[in-house]
Amino acid sequence: MATVIETKDLCKTYVVDKRQINVLKNINLKVDEGEMVAIMGPSGSGKSTLLYSISGMDQATSGKVLFDGEDISKMKSTDLAETRLDKMGFIFQQMYMMKNLTILDNILLPAIESRKGGSRADKIKKGEDLMRKLGIIEVADNDINEVSGGQLQRACICRSMINSPKILFADEPTGALNRTSSNEVMDELVKLNKEGTTIMMVTHDSKVASRCTRVLYIVDGNIRGEFVNDENSGEKDRERRLNNWLMDLGW
Repeated sequence: MATVIETKDLCKTYVVDKRQINVLKNINLKVDEGEMVAIMGPSGSGKSTLLYSISGMDQATSGKVLFDGEDISKMKSTDLAETRLDKMGFIFQQMYMMKNLTILDNILLPAIESRKGGSRADKIKKGEDLMRKLGIIEVADNDINEVSGGQLQRACICRSMINSPKILFADEPTGALNRTSSNEVMDELVKLNKEGTTIMMVTHDSKVASRCTRVLYIVDGNIRGEFVNDENSGEKDRERRLNNWLMDLGW
């Protein structure tokens, strides 16, 4: 199976008041095509920094991040921006939609910005198809304040998938949702993963992480453990086994 993401001795350091803070310390990991990987750890452990460094949203201090075999740190800024636009999808806890656009128009923004092939009509059709697939086509013409939190996050999933990315990065995608909406969003992400989309997400929620194929646990900028979920186990059993593993690591 092809490797989509690989890091080699990845480090991220900040200098605050002349003090050096090492947020990521020689991180080595691989994410293969078709995986759904969760990153867990205490607050301040470096989870989001790792996600942003891997996706090129933040620049690593040292080490390498290989995306599809290419070192993103050596890309020109315009090439990196194009790679993020065309080959990566992003979902955040805060949903970052444009208030002056409808739900459908927000979903279409990355496609309109992209130089990838297809007419505007083709892109609109794809946006509508994604909304239909995620069960929110009825709110296509709504403003962003006229939908529920769960519907808005599903719209964010549609937006992240509009350019058919190789990998989807999600930073606490269910963090602002109630349990029902969280389950609905995870149902959609699991479906996308089973259809072949590689997903890497940060989460504090063990119930969310238990639905991923693999969980990485990070503490003080180091990966302290890796848990592989048994896909043949039931949902409750997976969650129980993951919670036991997390407790052993001091969760």
